[in-house]
Amino acid sequence: MQRFHRLLICAVLFPALAVAQNANPPANTAPSATPRKSPSKAPTLSAKGAATGARAIHNSALIIDTHADTPGRFVDENFDLSQDAGTGYLDFNKIKAGNLGAEFFSIWVEPKANKGHETKRALDMIDSVYEQARLHPDKMMMAFSTQDILAAHREHKLAALLGVEGGHAIEGDMRILRDYYRLGVRYMTLTWSNTNELGDSSGDLNDKSVEHHDGITDFGRQVVREMNRLGMMVDISHVADRTFYQALVASRAPVIASHSSSRALTNAPRNMTDDMLIALARNGGVAQVNFYCAFISQKYVDREKQLKDQHDPDYEKVQSLFMKAQTPEVKKELDAAKARLVVKLPRPPLSDLIDHIDHMVKVAGVDHVGLGSDFDGIDCSPQGLDSAADLPKITQALYDRGYKAADLDKILGGNLMRVFAEVEKLARQIQAGTNPDRRREIAPTAQP
Repeated sequence: MQRFHRLLICAVLFPALAVAQNANPPANTAPSATPRKSPSKAPTLSAKGAATGARAIHNSALIIDTHADTPGRFVDENFDLSQDAGTGYLDFNKIKAGNLGAEFFSIWVEPKANKGHETKRALDMIDSVYEQARLHPDKMMMAFSTQDILAAHREHKLAALLGVEGGHAIEGDMRILRDYYRLGVRYMTLTWSNTNELGDSSGDLNDKSVEHHDGITDFGRQVVREMNRLGMMVDISHVADRTFYQALVASRAPVIASHSSSRALTNAPRNMTDDMLIALARNGGVAQVNFYCAFISQKYVDREKQLKDQHDPDYEKVQSLFMKAQTPEVKKELDAAKARLVVKLPRPPLSDLIDHIDHMVKVAGVDHVGLGSDFDGIDCSPQGLDSAADLPKITQALYDRGYKAADLDKILGGNLMRVFAEVEKLARQIQAGTNPDRRREIAPTAQP
């Protein structure tokens, strides 16, 4: 009962702000199974001119990243964004240098360590983000809508948003989902790497000790519909393929993949197949590309598996320390182990990340791809991409491949804003009773 009492107090203290009233999202073009052509080539410039052009585009864009695990640092390390993040990815100086305009801070509740008190951990993390905004009102503000993101951008502040990573954090209770929305949560990932009451995860499909559901559950469908009603984006990163397709059927609003890359280029269950990307685009959604080395480089994956099979001591040390509470002592030991490991397991080049973005654009269309870094939730990113300060390198690399300003604006944040606005619009209609759901209940279907 204690957790519900606290939720009630939070709901009273922090009522959700009104959603955007004047969003006019552009029309979508449904993709075909045939890969799309690359964006048309930008005018040829000198090296100096190209750098100036790409940087000008980057500096003028509204850049939105949909996944950073920094709240874990806020809670466990008492980290403050005004401090130097060290080997971390986010602090105010790095945010400013990279012109990051909006960040969805991940409320990730580790399921084993927090079993039975998932909501308590989630509330602590939510509070930690509010505290950063309270302590630094000149640099950061809480945002609850597309209009709030635009307002923060006009004021040159970081728009801080919240996303719950893993439906286990609602503890099987729809009331907790609604309370999270009242506290500002604007997306929820249906599963993390663990299968839960909402559906199957891609992370434990081969674990025979886990009871699976053959995709999404009836409760999961109810949750998706309630998220549509509230105006909370449905996030399908981490879910099993069957869960993904069934979630698309269940949702009336476009969905997002907050931090997923391409399985065609890197064979990781967390990544999306080309068929999934096409289906997501037809849904009107957006796939936000993950920066993690093991999701963007097959060479890295193969070498990592080799070290794991060999029981390499530095590899095992890094894996063990990464999951521990990051005390100063643990961080020092982890950094030393990572320095030894990188010699054996080199970081992939930045071009591997750009290949993923480019491939996903060709498959799904330029209206359906964005950035979902996984900052501070990953222990390896491509060479040269050491923090948010290096985000301009992505814009430059895409510009060098022929992407024009309009397409770059979409990838850097415009596509996410479009989907968010459509989710807000549908929620207003559902709540007003002007857009009733007349579809029949559709039974689980096989993956196409």
